[in-house]
Order: sequence, then structure tokens, then C-alpha cells
Amino acid sequence: MSAIVGVSDRGGWAILVTVDASGALLDRRRVELVDEGLPKIPHHVEAQRLPLDRAVALVERVRASAERNAVLCLDTLPAKFEISGIALRRCPALPATIAERITNYHARNNADWVMYREALAAAAEARGWRVCWYDARNFADARPAKPPGPPWTKDHRIAMAAAIAARKA
Repeated sequence: MSAIVGVSDRGGWAILVTVDASGALLDRRRVELVDEGLPKIPHHVEAQRLPLDRAVALVERVRASAERNAVLCLDTLPAKFEISGIALRRCPALPATIAERITNYHARNNADWVMYREALAAAAEARGWRVCWYDARNFADARPAKPPGPPWTKDHRIAMAAAIAARKA
């Protein structure tokens, strides 16, 4: 029986909720997506205070960290779940280069979240998992029939609803 991992991401961390084919909760965890000591939202904050060449280099370091940590985070999921896919929040379109993302107001407000989602998607695809993209507004009131004990936050509910929806996709 294959499982799906639903993700609700934040600045530098995410909630992963794994459900089985029936939609039953198998696992939930909070994972870090960037190394300690690196900024969590570099496009939006730290890059704005630096000369552009240094800002781009900083974002590249954070991106590389996110890619490594995405692999490590997915490695923590128990192999017994036979995971076949991951559900991630849909990404808005952004300019092609880091420099453009840093200097464009709309892009810098979204680029950090996109960076983390793309890292998780690439790590999942490298495992042969299907990547499903979702719109979180569709899951605002999602709740399991019997919520597990704490912690069980809005991020957990969204991640679980995304995983359940991805099973059917």
C-alpha cells in the first residue's frame, strides 16, 4: 500500500504529514529545511541589505543548504511506508534569475517559499515519487475525522488534506 506525504511549508521549515491509501495518518513531523546559521528568508530580508553580487551568493548558499536538507528530511521518513508521492503548495511564477528575484518586489516576497518547495520536489523526484501541486486555499477547513493529539495545527491539517487529495490525483 503506497503512502503520500503532504507538506505545509514555512520559512526554513515544514510540516510533513504522511497518509496511507485510505487517508489514515501514518506519520507527522516538523523538519528543518536550512542549516543553522543561515537566514531562513534570504531573498526577502538579508539580500535586501547587501550589494547584489553578495546577495546572490548568499541566496545560492541557502539554496544549496535547502537542497541538502530536503534530501535529509525525506530520508527520515520510515521506508516501511512505501511512499509514492508528495503534495506541495503550488508555486507562483518568478523571474528566471536570483538577481531579478531579489530586486523585484513581488518575486522577493515569494522566492524563499518557492526555493524550499522546489528543493523538496527535486528530492522527491530523485526518489521516483510523483509530485502533486496544490492550492492551500482549498484546504483551509480540512480536518481528519478524529484529529490526533497535539501538536495538531493548521499546518498539519493542510498537509494532511493535501496528501489525501493527492492520493486521488
